[in-house]
Amino acid sequence: MEQNIQEQQEKREARRKRRIRNQVLAYATVAAFVIAFAAGVVFGVQYLTKESHRREQQKQEQVDQMLGDEESIEESTKESEDVPVVVELTPEQKLDEIVNAGIEVMPLEDKVAGLFIVTPESITGVTTAVKAGDGTKEALTKYSVGGIIYQTKNIQSAEQFKEMIETTKLYSNYPLFIAVEDEGGSISPLAEKGLVDKQDNAKAQAENGGADKAYAAGSAMGSYLKEYGFNLNLAPVADLNSVDNSIMKNRAYGSEADKVSPCVTSMVQGLKEQHVSACLKHFPGMGSTAQNTDEGLASTDRSAEDFRANEFVVFQAGIDAGADMVMVSHMAASSLAGDNTPCSMSSAVVTDILRRELGFDGVIITDSMSIAAISNYYEAGEAAVLALRAGCDMILMPEDFEKAYNGVLEAVQSGVISEERINDSLRRVYRIKYADRIAE
Repeated sequence: MEQNIQEQQEKREARRKRRIRNQVLAYATVAAFVIAFAAGVVFGVQYLTKESHRREQQKQEQVDQMLGDEESIEESTKESEDVPVVVELTPEQKLDEIVNAGIEVMPLEDKVAGLFIVTPESITGVTTAVKAGDGTKEALTKYSVGGIIYQTKNIQSAEQFKEMIETTKLYSNYPLFIAVEDEGGSISPLAEKGLVDKQDNAKAQAENGGADKAYAAGSAMGSYLKEYGFNLNLAPVADLNSVDNSIMKNRAYGSEADKVSPCVTSMVQGLKEQHVSACLKHFPGMGSTAQNTDEGLASTDRSAEDFRANEFVVFQAGIDAGADMVMVSHMAASSLAGDNTPCSMSSAVVTDILRRELGFDGVIITDSMSIAAISNYYEAGEAAVLALRAGCDMILMPEDFEKAYNGVLEAVQSGVISEERINDSLRRVYRIKYADRIAE
């Protein structure tokens, strides 16, 4: 009996253990499932979070890239706006800038004085100037003239003459035209004083070599003139001996335009290559008269058609060769001017024909204003004003410099001549004076 009871108890204990074991297994399974589920949830959440973050990061990177591109564009634009565009100026534009800058700061008084080329005696008051001393310094301080012209009487020796010219340049506030009239032959101050070899006159040059001889003469003149300090030669003569007893005689190369033109061209080139400016004279062609303007009024009855077919051809050749200046005569040419007004005071001759018809854009200068053709009929100030109003840029050797200067100054101050008109002439003047500064 007791044995049966013992067996039943053991069976019940075994069943209880199995039940506990099964419960443990069940709990373990549930726990494992719960853990697995939780892990899955956590993993899923992490995955979704990472994916969301990745996508957000991608979006941010895209935005940053877009912003970066925009900033680059803005920066590029900003840089292009901030950095000035460098435009290479042509030599002509550089020269214009230099000239305009210089004229802009000039007082009116200096502008007016700059339109005159005078003798040293006319501003110093001495009878014969052979030295540039205190008188020259004071004169150039008071009157900033555009140029000084020297003559035979100013020369004593090579050393004295060079020193006078060099000192005169140093005393001037502005670049000067240092001028001379050297045509060869009897009109050659330095040769007359024995400082240089005399060149043949124009007629002899034409007859003994033509253009080649004229070129050689121009080159020789330019070389010795440059050595002494000159930068302007009032030559060559471009007139034709177109009438009997022409006032030009041996000073002209001849009477036929097709033969004279090459000589004038060659003389201009010879001077120009030595850096000495050439001045064609005496427009429109004083060789067409037998009368001398040094002695009084001179006139010509040459027709406008004859001038255009002959003299104008020669002047045009010289202009095309690079002449910096053209001198206008005081001869009356009614066929061109319409009346007996001296050509230097006729806008029809100076502006309409020389400036516009022949297209000359250099400096137009008068013949000497001290000769009888002008001084016998006009007061110095009146003559200078009339010449400038006609279109001339510079006044050569007025009879009385102070009166001529004051006459022009008053004309500008009163509005008879505009300051811009003066500036226009000065631009032409300084384009010549500053031409060598383009390369600096």
